[in-house]
Amino acid sequence: MKEQVPVNDGASVKEGFKHPGAVEINPASGESPGGLSLEEGSAGGLGRHLGVFSCTLLIVGRIIGTGIFSTPSSILSSTGSVGASLMLWVLGFMLSFCGLFIWLEFGTMFPRSGGEKVYLEAVYTKPKYLVTVIFAMNAILLGFTANGCIVCTGCCILVAAGKTATTWSERGIALGVIFSVTLLHGLMPRTGVHVMNFLTIFKITILLLVVISGWVVLSGKTSVKDPHANFRDAFAGSSHSGNNYATAMFKVLNSYVGWSNVNYVLNNVRDPVRTLKIAGPLGLGICSVLYILANISYFAAATKSEIEHSGVTVAALFFKNVFGTTAERALAVFVALRCVHLLFTFSASRVNQELAKEGIPLPLGNKFWASNWPTGKSPLPGLIIHLIPSVIVILAPPMAVAYPFIIDIEGYPMQIINFFIVIGLFWLRWKKPDLHRPFKVWWPLAVFYLAAAVFLIIAPFLPPTNGVGDTPPLPYYLYCLVGIGILLFGVLYWVGWRIILPRVFGYELVPRKETLDDGTVLTMVRPRLDICF
Repeated sequence: MKEQVPVNDGASVKEGFKHPGAVEINPASGESPGGLSLEEGSAGGLGRHLGVFSCTLLIVGRIIGTGIFSTPSSILSSTGSVGASLMLWVLGFMLSFCGLFIWLEFGTMFPRSGGEKVYLEAVYTKPKYLVTVIFAMNAILLGFTANGCIVCTGCCILVAAGKTATTWSERGIALGVIFSVTLLHGLMPRTGVHVMNFLTIFKITILLLVVISGWVVLSGKTSVKDPHANFRDAFAGSSHSGNNYATAMFKVLNSYVGWSNVNYVLNNVRDPVRTLKIAGPLGLGICSVLYILANISYFAAATKSEIEHSGVTVAALFFKNVFGTTAERALAVFVALRCVHLLFTFSASRVNQELAKEGIPLPLGNKFWASNWPTGKSPLPGLIIHLIPSVIVILAPPMAVAYPFIIDIEGYPMQIINFFIVIGLFWLRWKKPDLHRPFKVWWPLAVFYLAAAVFLIIAPFLPPTNGVGDTPPLPYYLYCLVGIGILLFGVLYWVGWRIILPRVFGYELVPRKETLDDGTVLTMVRPRLDICF
């Protein structure tokens, strides 16, 4: 293992002290807070092996998740009407494209893995490591895929088998699925990519089947008695509560999550700037059209009451009404396969690996979590970081409460992060107008996205129409407080690591670049007592 010279740590090294060979860290040059260049950041693993086709499928496969097959019922319940529900899906499409264009500007300026982590670090450089640690707390503690597990088990596999779901049967299957997928991606990375591509095409096929079937239903050539009933006076019963719309919007945006998936793995992308500009709009465009048409199909095949009471099985209800009970079970198998694909934590493991590379102290040491152990090609340790909170969420809360609460709590902190990213976009344009920008978002779209983020941060604290929200017996505002608490925990962690402990024990934090046996380059931030004397 080769250890390189230490780099200048700015605020953490005494004024006037500079190590021999130290370099200044300039985020605009593409370096991370730990001083890793673009070339060093992409070292190790499989290298740049993803092209336009794989990246487009990476986006489509991540977006087409549990949301479109399960959340339309809860969104309808929150909004109160079919028309309002459809309008939210359209608004989600518009917001997602605005977000995509903002992320394209950042991603083409800083073409390295990490997504929001990289963009926050490029803007909020002081105090050093603060935004990195805050983002790390959100990415690690809320970096689970338990929502996919829940739908995959209780609503798919057990339904397909004709079995009655019990708490521990759901949890047992969910754990089996998530452990299997973790091992697949960690031990057979190339096979995992091929499986991802295959199942993404499979998912597109299933959604096309729903859309085409919906057209047939609307033509009146099926057993559905009145396929146009939900579209007459479509806005009747619409909610007047901002909380209801904000909560529903979190679920819509969660269903669109994935348009930034390539931004998280740019170290593995060939010609990342060109690929990102093609794959992003293409992938999101395909999903948006399919999503809106699929919702129309659902509302054509079932009554408003049936959809509201379908829970997280609205797609199964559609196939039951159109094709019968046998088709419902077959659809459950298809959705189960789709849920398994959702659990492929390909991008999340790369984000975790990037966090470990920066030198943020982690249990068992950063070298392990930043490595591509054991194959030298895929970050199994990063997958394990992703696995742990998922297992906790599967085992800890009641399953009936877990699914809506998980979706809400995943969405809220991200809106806070998105708010600061858009503010950072305008700050960079003002302070550093000469930065090379291969793509530049039209500023009114960024303002629209910023306004939506502000609404989604404030509105969840307003009382909902029913007074209890969608996660009783939990308070309707609890997911907001938990999300904020996690971000604040990141602040406390940073204060303890960077300020309190060095002062108490009398040391300075000094970063050193190191190269692991698999070629991965990381920064190790270690105490140096001799600097202080």
